[in-house]
Amino acid sequence: MIPYFQIPPIRLGPVEIHAFGILTALGIYVGARLAARAARLYHPGDDRPLVEAAPWMLLAGLVGGHLVHVFAYHPEILEREGFGAVLRIWDGLSSMGGVLGGVIALHVVFRRQGWPVRPYLDAIALGAAPGWAIARVGCFTAHDHPGVLTDFPLAVAFPDGPRHDLGLYDAILLGVLSAVLYGLARRRRPEGLLMGVLAVGYSVPRFFLDFLRARDLPFVDGRILGLTPAQYLVIVWTALGIWLLATASRRSESVAASEDQSAGEVAPSP
Repeated sequence: MIPYFQIPPIRLGPVEIHAFGILTALGIYVGARLAARAARLYHPGDDRPLVEAAPWMLLAGLVGGHLVHVFAYHPEILEREGFGAVLRIWDGLSSMGGVLGGVIALHVVFRRQGWPVRPYLDAIALGAAPGWAIARVGCFTAHDHPGVLTDFPLAVAFPDGPRHDLGLYDAILLGVLSAVLYGLARRRRPEGLLMGVLAVGYSVPRFFLDFLRARDLPFVDGRILGLTPAQYLVIVWTALGIWLLATASRRSESVAASEDQSAGEVAPSP
């Protein structure tokens, strides 16, 4: 069992800086840098579109993460505090809402500039997975995703008893996916395959892990017809991931067939 711990904040005058905030900011920075690096080294060879889109994706991610947190996860905040709670975008974030906001901003910026999105998806996957893993370590330090009571070996000894810590599980899952993606990236893959692996590889386990989230605490994630908002979103991400994997497979088969045909045309006659 993992001991329950709390990291004291760093105080700079009246401002408190928590480990959660530091690790979340670090995850965003590392993710953006790795995505830009992957765009240069792997494909398509130019990181300028990602660099230009990154600030808009960050802003939209913060707004989307907060709106999903308030309207989908905790609508009781609106009832208690009114519309002012919506304006405090720093106070409560949903990671899946952040992903949704970032994806929307990515498509808007790329469409306005006339850039194709698909060539950059795999570079984004190579940045998003490790960056998100770091941010999830921040969630683990804050213990802000408590699960049900359990005697599982990786349970955290919360004050009221051992519980699953979903921040920890997400960090482990994304760390494993990061290793898988960088292993796959050692060879050239069809466009979209890495993002498809990330979308499916994260979404399917996340759907089932959310059933472990606590329901017996004062401030727990809201449910819509028995499912968390994230579970509805990962169903969409799973479908998109399957589509990316299927189209990547067809592209691979098409390229292989074209190469075989070319080899046959240049082969010497017996």
